[in-house]
Amino acid sequence: MVIDKLNIDTNDKEMLAAEEQRKITANRIKSVLSKKHKVIKIIANEQIGENLRKNKLDIVFNLSTGLRGESRQSQIPAILEMLGIPYIGSGILAHGLALNKAVAKKLFRFHDIATAYFQEFYTGNEPLDPNLKFPAIVKPACEGSGFGIHKDSLVFDTKSLYKQVSKTLAKYKPPALAEEYIEGREFTVGIIGNEKEKIILPILEIDFRNVSEEYDRFNTFESKNGLGGSKQLYCPAILSTEKKTNIEKSASMAFDALRCRDFARVDIRVKNNIPYVIEINSLPGLMPGYSDFPKMAEAAGMTYEKLILTILETALKRERSKKIQRSKSYEAKVSMAYELLKEKQKQQEEIV
Repeated sequence: MVIDKLNIDTNDKEMLAAEEQRKITANRIKSVLSKKHKVIKIIANEQIGENLRKNKLDIVFNLSTGLRGESRQSQIPAILEMLGIPYIGSGILAHGLALNKAVAKKLFRFHDIATAYFQEFYTGNEPLDPNLKFPAIVKPACEGSGFGIHKDSLVFDTKSLYKQVSKTLAKYKPPALAEEYIEGREFTVGIIGNEKEKIILPILEIDFRNVSEEYDRFNTFESKNGLGGSKQLYCPAILSTEKKTNIEKSASMAFDALRCRDFARVDIRVKNNIPYVIEINSLPGLMPGYSDFPKMAEAAGMTYEKLILTILETALKRERSKKIQRSKSYEAKVSMAYELLKEKQKQQEEIV
């Protein structure tokens, strides 16, 4: 297992909440895996390359979001690929794309996947796109876990938007993202698997209808951490067959568009029966009793232990398939070379 180093010196409430969740998640997953496998915990720090190399690892259960930088979530997968060590979860490209919400949304558009209209801000001085409609949500483009998304992130006019953009850029690396607020039901979709063998977990609805105006009526950092009023969770969500199919299709298309692997979670809002993909989390939270992914798995009849082992087996199956394909490719090349050699020998014999 590769896990992030805990930052115990911070006073930032966002970081403190994330650190606690990471610690609980890592300990629980280690407990599950240790029942059937020998598990080593390796900290994601500057010495990780050496620490990975000196241990004989069959596969890595990667829980690290990286050390620093805009594509930090890709750092551990990149090191693992460089060292030739198989790992669980999405690859370098998918993590980089998923973490940068603006780039991900551009890809969704290219693949005809509905997503909210948006604008990127790198300095806060960019002219406002006249096609961006209010209300809008302003948030960091390259953060997860609700970081930088609070009640005041929802803005209703140009002045408030630029104020929130400046506030976001002052704390987080650019760009800041302003996207049209999709007024409608909110869902999250868990996916396990790859290509045509994906399992779509029961859809979870996050219902803000009974949340009072003093709290957040969308998924903010506070609401994700139980501080934003009494939102309700329904899993499986009550949906018609048609709506359920449309949401699952959009989630699956988003998963494939970013080339995600093994497991991911897709956040969606539905307006006028159109599922709008808000974002995709290529490294979703797996904290038991708290994170959405285990809740959806539980609704599918999976225990937490079964969920973790299913994710592991999914990655192992993908790796076995990769080895078979490589073997077939090598055999095909050898066969082709042999046939070419025979043809050349035949030609030489005819000349003689």
